[in-house]
Amino acid sequence: MKIIIINGPNLNLLGKREPDIYGSHSFEDYFSNLKLKFSSIDLEYFQSNIEGEIIDKLHEVGFSYDGIILNAAAYTHTSVGIGDAVKAINTPVIEVHISNVHAREEFRHKSYIAASAKGVIFGFGLKSYDLATESFL
Repeated sequence: MKIIIINGPNLNLLGKREPDIYGSHSFEDYFSNLKLKFSSIDLEYFQSNIEGEIIDKLHEVGFSYDGIILNAAAYTHTSVGIGDAVKAINTPVIEVHISNVHAREEFRHKSYIAASAKGVIFGFGLKSYDLATESFL
């Protein structure tokens, strides 16, 4: 089984950025542990702050991988293009967020991805990625 995690803007700053919301661990450290926990899965990771690169990655893997875990971060609430890319591919996508987006600013309550996603997981910190990975098993 081949699954990729695609993270969007500012998630490269996990561990430094607003630790009260996002925690104090870098995603790279977390991802190493996730790969150990799910050693039977070929897990990959991609992060970009650039909307077009995220769309390009979805196109690249969206017809050959078994699953995509997508945390488009702020682009979730603004990018029709990423939403359309998710709709256009065959690989199932789980939308993930570290924080509870509905407990935050009003603009974060709208997702351009959710309607085309297999499911949405949010509010469980980095554990949200564990839950998304388990959903593909």
